[in-house]
Amino acid sequence: MNGSIALGCDEAAFQLKEKIRAHLESKGLKVDDFGVYSTDPSLYPDIAEKVARSVADGKNAQGILMCGTGIGVTITANKVPGVRAAVCHDVYSAQRARKSNDCQIMALGARVVGEELAKTLVDTWLESSFEGGKSAAKVERIKEIEGHYVKAS
Repeated sequence: MNGSIALGCDEAAFQLKEKIRAHLESKGLKVDDFGVYSTDPSLYPDIAEKVARSVADGKNAQGILMCGTGIGVTITANKVPGVRAAVCHDVYSAQRARKSNDCQIMALGARVVGEELAKTLVDTWLESSFEGGKSAAKVERIKEIEGHYVKAS
């Protein structure tokens, strides 16, 4: 797995994505930008699927998705087997997404958080890591449930 971060958004979050991309790159991090590349109308499920697939396939270590609320891209990303995505709108949720749930993809709502808070959330999420402990069994159970439905389809 490489250490790059997959980044994607819809038109509502284009400006925020550009700010987050620059923020990540200023920290020396490699970013794979899956779009969108303008404020033209788009279908966020297509972008979210590309980002999630790149993480699930190991092409990117982690992903950050953005739309108006963060909800739609999270729902879509969680449809890709092997992906755990979470909406993060405060520092606590950004920490717990990684520490308790081992999420590989964080989602932000451009209409919910401002640019500076979004940068703080990204930094918090990237600095956090899965703690295991009592959460390990829960994450394993999530994987088992997912496996059941992946095999059933």
